[in-house]
This record gives sequence, structure tokens and C-alpha cells, in this order.
Amino acid sequence: MIPLLRPGSLQALPPLSLYIHLPWCLRKCPYCDFNSHEVRRVGMNGDTAKVAANGVAGMLDAATEQRYLAALVADLESALPQIWGRRIHTIFFGGGTPSLFSPEGIDRLLADVRARVVLEHDCEITLEANPGTFERDRFKAFRQAGVNRLSIGVQTFDDARLKTLGRVHSGDQARAAIEEAARCFDTFNIDLMYALPGQTPDDLQRDLDTALAFQPPHLSLYHLTMEPNTVFGNQPPAGLPDDDTAFDMLDQLVAATAAAGLQRYEVSAYARPGHRCLHNLNYWQFGDYLGIGAGAHSKLSFPDRIVRQTRWREPASYMDMAEQGQPCSNETPVALKDRPFEFMMNALRLREGFELARYTERTGLSLASIQAPLAEAEAKGLLQRDLHRAWPTDKGFDFLSDLQGLFLQG
Repeated sequence: MIPLLRPGSLQALPPLSLYIHLPWCLRKCPYCDFNSHEVRRVGMNGDTAKVAANGVAGMLDAATEQRYLAALVADLESALPQIWGRRIHTIFFGGGTPSLFSPEGIDRLLADVRARVVLEHDCEITLEANPGTFERDRFKAFRQAGVNRLSIGVQTFDDARLKTLGRVHSGDQARAAIEEAARCFDTFNIDLMYALPGQTPDDLQRDLDTALAFQPPHLSLYHLTMEPNTVFGNQPPAGLPDDDTAFDMLDQLVAATAAAGLQRYEVSAYARPGHRCLHNLNYWQFGDYLGIGAGAHSKLSFPDRIVRQTRWREPASYMDMAEQGQPCSNETPVALKDRPFEFMMNALRLREGFELARYTERTGLSLASIQAPLAEAEAKGLLQRDLHRAWPTDKGFDFLSDLQGLFLQG
């Protein structure tokens, strides 16, 4: 006899990723709403960290780096009982600017991680890098430390717009960083932004031509948005393209990337075959992730529940609490009524949509729980489906928020 399961119970746990947040950067960008902190404001004992004249060496003082890395290990150890027996499929170093940390520190941390959890033999390990932290052989050292995928935050190659965006690098530094990444890594990503202040379609084309000339395996293309509680959110810059121009720019991006052999597999992600970001795919497919580091978020599944966790946000507080074995500031369950929207908020970002069976597997809910919004989305031309899969139409991709909103439950 098959045992009856309570609504929301999971028969299998999804893949598990590890996110590691390294919170410092050289300068806080005016559009950034991530948990990042300027490096000159930190120090192990509250002292100001010194940035070298060249802006690279000595960017994060050794004492702070060592203490933070030790806190990450303590954080991971405190989480081990929640993930016993589960393998790590991907690791992602995000920030802030993770490339502020020394390659030796990243090497040591990865060794500490491997000593405590089992990694899949082909585990994707990504590190975000800023061209402003680039120096020759630094990327090679990250590769030797075990990083096998680099994500470079270029945003634009235009020096004037880089200054407007508060970036610390130049267009020449961005080009040099990409060249070095291409020499050291089989797969890497370039981040670009569009709809920038004063940007025209011709300006965007120049950025695209420059990026595509490097034949990148992966591109992430983001519309500049005015996030709340940021400098730009409080005081938007002048000269922002209007909505119609921004839509035209998106069409321009889609056409240019397709002509260059890059497939748009997610709203903002374009990749050559075999180079999709597996870490982000796990997010979009409602997989699990353990987030360690200041302000990091986790989503963890258990047979009888799904929970979300948040780490202490301020680096100093985080280090103090992690050392005491209490890195989490809060933990909340994902209620049954919220699971449809949370699943769809991620899965519908994918061009290929999702397997219907995966919805049941990852949420513990039957397809009946989303039958009505699926039918409504289909009737509005936002979604298509067959017996095995559902996916957004071109219209659904263009009006993704409207499509996702159909799965909100009161």
C-alpha cells in the first residue's frame, strides 16, 4: 500500500547548490541594492582598510580576509546537520566583489568546503570579478584555486557611462580582463547593462560589438533599473531612455546575440551550447541552495517542509554571530499557498519553461493547485503547454510580471 502523504510533503529533495557571499567592493555603485560594503570602511577591529595606489594589491586587509573566511567555515559547519548526505552541484562566489579576496584565500576556503561536504565531480564553481580588481595572472591564480567559471561585471565599455554608473574600471581595463579570462577559463560570463543614461541604440551596438568580438560563452544582459533604497532609486539620473526605446534595445540585443550563436535561455541570460550557468539554472528550477556569508539567503527543502533563511547582514555582526555558531538572523517556512508563485516566479524566467512533473516534485503540490492560472495564462496568450511541459510564449516573455502574477494566491 502506498502511504498517504500530507499536502506539501516532498518525495525527493532537489539538487543543492552553495552560495558564498563576499560582501566588500571598492565602491558602492549607485544602482546596486545588493548587500555590499565599501572596502575602505572595514577592518577587523573597525580600522579603515587601506587600498593600494594601483587599486588592486592590498584591496582587503589580510586580517579581515582571514577572519571572514574563518567565519564562513564556522557558518558552513553550523549548517551541516541540515544538509547531511547531500552533494553540492554548484558553488557561486557572489558579492560585493569576490575578486577582492586573494586567490590564496579562495583556494583555502574551497579546501575547507571540500573537507566538509561532498562536491559533484563536475561541480561548477563560479566567481564574480570586477575589471577594477584585475591584474595579470590573478585570474589564472583563481583558476588554479579551483574556480572553473568567471563572471565579469563589465556593464559597459564606454568610459563616460562607466563613470555615471559609479564603476571603478575603464573600458580598456574591461577589455584586458576579458582577454585574460578567455585565456584562463573554458567558460566565462560578461555582464552588460542597457538603457543607460544617454545611451542610444548605436551606443548599445558598440558595446555589443565589443563584447561579441571576444566570442564569450555566456552573456548576461540587464536593463538598468531604479531599485528602492539606492542612490539612483532616490534620485534617478538624467537622460534615461523611455520604455519604447528600452524595448527596442532589447529586440536589438536578442537579434545580435542570436546572430552570434548565443541562445536566450532565460530572460537575461544568453549562452552558447554547453555554457549555461548551472548555478542559476538551479535557482530558476526551484532547486535548493545554502547561502553562507553576510546577508546570504538560503532555500532548503526537507521531506515535510521548505524553509528560507537569512544570515546577519552587517559583516562585523555576521562574523561575531558565525563565530558563536549563530549565523542565521531568521528562518521562515515557505507556506503552501506561497509555493505556486515562488516556483513560477523562477521557472517562467526560462525560455523552455518547466516540466509539469517538476512542479509537483519541487513544491509537494498537485497540478490541480495551478490548473486555473495555467488555463488563464494560456487563454491570454502568455503561456503554452503540452502533456509534459509549460513554457512562456514570446508575449509571456515580454510581459513576464503579468504572467507570474497570475499564480499569486490571496
